[in-house]
Amino acid sequence: MSFQIITDTSSNLTKRYIEENKLMMLPFTYRFEGEDEQYCMEIENFDGHAYYERIGEGAKVQTSQINPETFKDLFRPIAERGDDVLYIGMSSAISGTFQSSHIAAEEMKEEFPDREFVTVDTKGASLGEGLIVMEAVKLRDEGKTLTEILPILDERIECLYQIFTVESLTHLKRTGRLTGAAAFVGNILNIKPLLKGNEHGQIVSVDKARGNKKAIQKMAERYDEFSVNGEAQTVCIADADNDEDVALLTELLNRNHPPKEIIRVCYEPVTGSHVGPGAVALFFYGEKGVRAR
Repeated sequence: MSFQIITDTSSNLTKRYIEENKLMMLPFTYRFEGEDEQYCMEIENFDGHAYYERIGEGAKVQTSQINPETFKDLFRPIAERGDDVLYIGMSSAISGTFQSSHIAAEEMKEEFPDREFVTVDTKGASLGEGLIVMEAVKLRDEGKTLTEILPILDERIECLYQIFTVESLTHLKRTGRLTGAAAFVGNILNIKPLLKGNEHGQIVSVDKARGNKKAIQKMAERYDEFSVNGEAQTVCIADADNDEDVALLTELLNRNHPPKEIIRVCYEPVTGSHVGPGAVALFFYGEKGVRAR
């Protein structure tokens, strides 16, 4: 039985990749206070410099999760044409969107009892989500069935390490994305926090460094320590308009265990509004259970 892979714009995948691999993508929405709502769609045409500069100047961004009805409107035509649905989404620990997809899937199963509606919680965001989508595409193209793909995706999610640093904890605190934020001292004396997505998909603090360079060095050290077969991996970097730190991180990644490929993207506007200007994130695969380290 054929199936349709769906993701959302948090996955930070390009329009070209989506189209070439016959995926479908649901957009998140955002708006600056006092302005009209905008859809997050094509990251290729997204002016990240202007966007993050504006946030850095104090502009506030409001974001919205995707509701169940939107999911159902997308799922229904797929089921009507006789295909199953595989939705791969952002961590349920940082957005209610995954719960919306689950509600929609359960209701659609009643309407189409002969179809499968499967939702996968990546416990990640940005290219942490995108890497799992890319894995699903690879497995689909190898001819694996939906039933065969699911346990492989679950295992890859447990092996996915996501670490990032931000210029300020203000944005994560304001939007409630950071677990245990009150216990972490930051935003003073040029202390840069290192944060990760843990085994539950929550954002937690794992270390701190004095200054940007040290923070980036510590991120690269975790790649050296935790990555498995780095030379065969596609490693991903997402940043919120931070060329200098991305250049340093790329140099350090290539020093000891150069990846097969490094993909760099600008954080799309919705996820990016929560991490704030200057954020840099690194995504790679390690051993099973690495998310807890």
